[in-house]
Amino acid sequence: MKKTSLVLAVMLCAAAASAQNASPFRNAETGRTYARLQAAVDSIGDAQGTILIAPGSYRQCAVQTSGIIAFRAVIPGQSIFDTKTCEGKAALVLRGQGARVDGVVFQNMRVADADGAAIRLEKGNLTVTRSIFRNSVQGITTADKGTGAISIKQSSFIGLGRCVRRQPCAHSLSIGGKGPLSVTNSRFERGNGGHYIQSRAARITITDNAFDDSRGRGTDRMIDLPIGASGSIAHNIFVQAASKASDSAFITVASEGRGQSSFGLSVNANEAHIAAGVDRRAVFVADWSGDRSALGGNRLGRGLKPFEKR
Repeated sequence: MKKTSLVLAVMLCAAAASAQNASPFRNAETGRTYARLQAAVDSIGDAQGTILIAPGSYRQCAVQTSGIIAFRAVIPGQSIFDTKTCEGKAALVLRGQGARVDGVVFQNMRVADADGAAIRLEKGNLTVTRSIFRNSVQGITTADKGTGAISIKQSSFIGLGRCVRRQPCAHSLSIGGKGPLSVTNSRFERGNGGHYIQSRAARITITDNAFDDSRGRGTDRMIDLPIGASGSIAHNIFVQAASKASDSAFITVASEGRGQSSFGLSVNANEAHIAAGVDRRAVFVADWSGDRSALGGNRLGRGLKPFEKR
């Protein structure tokens, strides 16, 4: 009898695990589960809700057109979206009122026009925490207009970027909207081209991050603010290595022209080095804006000039 009960218990557990794998996306407010991520997104509609994502690897994508949705991994780092993109854009295409992404892994995202990403924000605010973006063309990209505030915390961007002939360069993080951008306690490494961060946000906060270019291949700048920006770049660590598409500067301001004010941009308390064994000279901050900025307290290694007006 005991043996029969044990077999029954094992069968019930296996059935429960199978049911969870078959329906890995749960609407936290209603308790309903879904086999498809898009169905879970649609279940929230214009409301505010959370989708809990079970551990597993998924070749799925979704488009959010309304509401405020949180995409949350049940166990951070164990919910993986692999390869699949929607609309030829991204694994998550977001144009609702707002979205949060927590603890999710995105990998191997590529599309035909070299502009694919893990997340594409087209409208609303976005908060990303404890997430990983790896081995893709881009991590996060945005539309040029209509996007709100973007906050990225405790996340990693690995093996991203691309710059090939006849196609626009892609970047680990590419922000086209004017809403404020905050990137904190995150890591950028092993880029495959383009910039680690390119941002057209009017105001930035980029603090307490690591930019490790020591295994980068054909990368450009660590931070590029092509039309300028105000705000703060502080307490970051930068390492620039040998394989560079452009090695003349770590941070560039208004390289495409003064599209917005950079007055008071603060770049302080950072640490920057050219990797051991690499013999070159470079500029830490190159600025085309002509605006008055605040630089100081940066620890710069050999061969690095603090500032250059261009």
